[in-house]
Amino acid sequence: MKQSKKYDFLIEKEDDNWTAVIIRRVTSRTTVVSKTQSGFASEAEAQAWAQDEVKAFLKKANLGEQEKRRAKKVEDDKKSAIKMKSIKVQEEDAQKEEQEENSDN
Repeated sequence: MKQSKKYDFLIEKEDDNWTAVIIRRVTSRTTVVSKTQSGFASEAEAQAWAQDEVKAFLKKANLGEQEKRRAKKVEDDKKSAIKMKSIKVQEEDAQKEEQEENSDN
């Protein structure tokens, strides 16, 4: 499995049980526990669960996809702003034409 810089897991032994901890790197110095599951009978079970959870976290937080969605939203916002501006210019032109016609009469 590809190591993620953002999410990782730790396996700890507590008495006769194993605990899996999913951690998230917030900054270069700070990590936060995102999820914990305890009560595994073996280290292999805990590791399998942790790997599955990390995959789920990575899929959910797929940063590349998130960046694409944000870029598309920004692009759509720019297009709508340009469209609104062109409508406003057309309305102003129509008002100027009306004023010119009224002033000619």
